[in-house]
This record gives sequence, C-alpha cells and structure tokens, in this order.
Amino acid sequence: MTAAASRLSYLDPARAEPWASFIEQIDRVAPHLGSLSRWIETLKHPKRILVVDVPIVRDDGAIAHYEGYRVQHNLSRGPGKGGVRFHAAVTLNEVMALAGWMTIKNAALGLPFGGAKGGVRIDPRGFSAAELERITRRYTSEIGIVIGPGKDIPAPDIGTSEQTMAWMMDTYSMNVGHTASGVVTGKPVALGGSLGRQEATGRGVYIAAREAGIRVGVPIDAARVVVQGFGNVGGIAARIFRENGAKVIALQDAEATLCNPAGIDIPAALAHAAAHGSLSGFFGAEPLGEEDFWQLECEYFVPAALEGQLTPERARGLRARVVVEGANGPTTPAADDILHERDILVIPDVLANAGGVTVSYFEWVQDFSSFFWSEEEINDRLESIMMKAFDAIWRLAQERKLSIRTAAFVIACKRVLAAREQRGLYP
Repeated sequence: MTAAASRLSYLDPARAEPWASFIEQIDRVAPHLGSLSRWIETLKHPKRILVVDVPIVRDDGAIAHYEGYRVQHNLSRGPGKGGVRFHAAVTLNEVMALAGWMTIKNAALGLPFGGAKGGVRIDPRGFSAAELERITRRYTSEIGIVIGPGKDIPAPDIGTSEQTMAWMMDTYSMNVGHTASGVVTGKPVALGGSLGRQEATGRGVYIAAREAGIRVGVPIDAARVVVQGFGNVGGIAARIFRENGAKVIALQDAEATLCNPAGIDIPAALAHAAAHGSLSGFFGAEPLGEEDFWQLECEYFVPAALEGQLTPERARGLRARVVVEGANGPTTPAADDILHERDILVIPDVLANAGGVTVSYFEWVQDFSSFFWSEEEINDRLESIMMKAFDAIWRLAQERKLSIRTAAFVIACKRVLAAREQRGLYP
C-alpha cells in the first residue's frame, strides 16, 4: 500500500460517527444510575456549541477561511477542560463526542472540571509556522468569549503543541489586558507550563496497562505490545513500555505500518519520526499490511491514533489479551461487545488516557498559586490519582459484573448528574 493510500484509509471519514458512539455509551449506563437516571438527558445535550470562521492572510497574500469549533459539553462540576485539535478530518460531530468523553474522563478521575473540546479543520502540515500562528491567534480571538481560567481551559491535542498553547495564551492575555497563564494548559514551562505534562498521557497509558496486568496476570515484563499512533501519546507510551521490559513488536502511524517480532528500538523510531515527520522509511522494522497489523498476537494492544479505529471487523481478528485505549473513542460500541464476548479486557480511554488532563489539572493549580512542583512530585501525584481511580473502577466492575468501561461511566455519570441535581436548574 502506498503512503498516500495508507494516509487516506487512516483518515477514513466513513468511520462510525463519534457522537453516536458516545450517546450509545450513555444509554448503556442508564440502568445503573438509580434515581439519577431522570437527569440522563443532560449528558445527551452539549451545554454550548460555538462554530467560528477563522480567516487569515496566507503567506502568498491569498485570503483563506477555515472552520473552527469549541464545544462545552457539561460544566456542572467545574470549568470546561479539553484539547484543541488541528486536523483535516475535524468535524462538529467529532468535537461534540470528544467534549462528552472529556466530561466522563474528568469525572471518573475526580478532577474538578467539566468537559470541553475544540478544533480547526486544517492539515497543519500544509501551513508555514507563520500561518499556523495566524490561524491559532484568530481562532483564539473567535472563541475568546467562552474560554478563560475559570470558564474553559484548552490544551494541546492532535496537530497542536506547547507552541500553539503559547500563542493561545498570549492572544487571550492581550485581549483581556493582563497575563492569564491559566487560560490554557500544556504550555512551555517558561510560560507557566508544568513539568511532566508532555509525557503525562503516555505515562498514564502505561500506568493503566500495568495495573490491569497486575489484576489479570499479564505482567509488563517481556510482554509483546502493539501500538497504533506514534505521536505524543503512542510514542511516549511505547518508550515507557520498553523501559519497563516490554517488547514493542509493531507500530503504525498515518504513513507506515511496521513490525519487528524481536522488538523495535523505540528511541531510534522516535528519533526517525521527529526527523522525518513519520515512521515511513524507518529501517528498524519491516513493512506490514495495514489490516495484518490488527491481527498480530500480543499481550497489549494500544490504539493511540483517532476515534473509531477498532471496528467490529478488526475486533473479530484481534489477538491481544488487553486493549489499552490511548486515543479518545478508538473502539466502537459494537466492537466493544465483540471484545467482551472474546474475553479481551478493554481499559477504556476515559481511564487509560487520563494522565494528560490530570497533569493539566496540576498545571492549572500551579498557575493559580504561582507555586510549582518538581517533575518527581508531578509523576507521584499522577500515579496516585490514576491508581485510586483505577482501583475504584475495577472494584465496581467486579462487584456488579460490569465491563471496565461501563464501570467508569457509572462512576463518572453519577458524579456529573449528582452535581446537576444538587445545583438545580436556573432559572
């Protein structure tokens, strides 16, 4: 398969609509909510949806317009929290679902945030750095009416970075007339960012995998790991798996699918991807068919790319013991059912990839207090929060014979809907 064909299939717009998947997940948890189920429609209606035009002058002088979004799904437990995605496949449907999953994730971890998400429909690879700065600043100005340190706090996501957050923070600060470092997280450390933030999501994926392995007797040491997506989540997770004795046998990004049964040199793969923008051309593993990738025998499979990638067809052929969702919404509900029937344990995104938002919470707290913690303190606090959340979700799943995903949703939905009930409706 050519790189272009691989890239197109990776971004397949026919993948299951994310919002429909989110709604189905909410419907599945309704029978477990008791009296709070009367409020469940709250979770099916985003609180606020903002669609904005993002016009810029391109480097050649042409005027170009792009569509941007900011969705605040639920704010019952605190200000909105969620990333900003620059991607060619961004749609309102996707951003709504991502915001919904952020609501669940923050509640499941016990973080004092609601759920939000944003995005601009562009392929950032097609723009100069100056153009990306102009897009970011215009987008920030357009959504500035709904964001703020106590209202809604963006963060990096696919296609954005700490530099994007620096531009967002500066633009918002200029518009309000003072430096507001807490308006975004995932910033450079020099601007109030937190140590440990860049690795936090990947580290959280590893912690979730380790805790699952302890409970089901699948140790990380010598385990075979397959990782889809090799960006900030998949790449970091792969590195930490390898550092703890696992063997990463296959990787896939938007342009390449590679396998080495003896184990891939992850530092070398990361260096190659940083230098060339993808894994394409990396000589430390052999090319593999895109669908063959989903049938490799392994202990841990980590989908860390886009939503809707683990379809029913792929679930039927998957040969993993544990799926650890590094991406948001990578498994469709129908695929979830198949994996459950096949006794493949799934650690859901709302738990497995919550490391990023947890350290974002730490960053937000540090910005408010102007007192910053060491990286060791950050990692210790991250581990403590994730292990506590994992244990509570696991125990509920065992007590009620629920999947880990359903247990996480039960805990999260109860927290969100209890807050909604206690606050009441205004006016």
